[in-house]
Amino acid sequence: MARIFRDEDYRPRPNRKGTRPRTKNRPSHEEAVTGLVIAVDRGRYRVVLADAAGAFDAEGTTVTAVRASHLRRVAVVPGDIVRIVGDTTGAEGSLARLVEVTERRTLLRRSADDTDPTERVIVANVDLMGIVTATVDPEPSFGLIDRALTAAIDAGITPLIIVTKTDLAPADEIARRFSAAEVDIVSSGLRPDGSLSDDEVASRLAGHISVLVGHSGVGKSTLTNALVPAADRATGDVNDVTGRGRHTSSSAVCLPLATGGWLIDTPGVRSFGLAHVDRDGLLAAFPELVEATTECPRGCTHLADAPGCRLDSWVAGGRAGPGGVSRLESLRRLLANAG
Repeated sequence: MARIFRDEDYRPRPNRKGTRPRTKNRPSHEEAVTGLVIAVDRGRYRVVLADAAGAFDAEGTTVTAVRASHLRRVAVVPGDIVRIVGDTTGAEGSLARLVEVTERRTLLRRSADDTDPTERVIVANVDLMGIVTATVDPEPSFGLIDRALTAAIDAGITPLIIVTKTDLAPADEIARRFSAAEVDIVSSGLRPDGSLSDDEVASRLAGHISVLVGHSGVGKSTLTNALVPAADRATGDVNDVTGRGRHTSSSAVCLPLATGGWLIDTPGVRSFGLAHVDRDGLLAAFPELVEATTECPRGCTHLADAPGCRLDSWVAGGRAGPGGVSRLESLRRLLANAG
């Protein structure tokens, strides 16, 4: 007589490959220590550990770490404050594990262009952005400056325009254009030995986590070497054919300032996409024009063909300063590309 099997007779066969079932409960890592990411290189992270007071000292212990598997989709960048476990001695050949990226105070991002939804995280927890531009060789890229200003303001980072090569030409045009933009402008003259001719730039960066951005060839790496002589960042010339700088710095790195704080030098950029910034964020980066928009018709696009837009008369009346015309043109280019 054939045997009749019931549900309770079923016994699952053990999984020869598997072991314990997966769980979403992560270890608490209560023993994890805090550190500041200062460099990223092919999946390895250089991290300065916090001292007993919670500060990050360049003379403190520096370890190399890798990301835990649950962070493989998280972009970890210079400036990130992280938690690490494992071998945190910093001994040669040791490797720790990065298990947490703490909440970021600020996050500087850019996209390939204004329509690219893919964002690239550049740095985190930065207080101040130094937008570096030369007076000549190469000529100032006002479009890039405006875009960097917009990205900084949108991220809650204080912008500072740093002008280089003032020994070759004055910074009058840069000062004129941004005279009403509520952004500070400083010059960074150099002595023949490569040191700064004054302490204005160094004093502005002191005590902050700062980042330098700008086109290749404008003198970012030269400025970095003047601020942090031990950095030895590679410097380059301007291409005679294109008029653009050659890329010298190949990766972002966080360097200690003698005056306190950290300086992040980034590779030179060709473009600064703002796909992540909405229209209100774009307007906020042009404070000399914002007041005029309150008099515009409801739903005004603020473009050149917008009926009743008050921006043109505002600028024509000199209320946006001597750089109002060019700044308005720049704003409208950004608005035309905004989604």
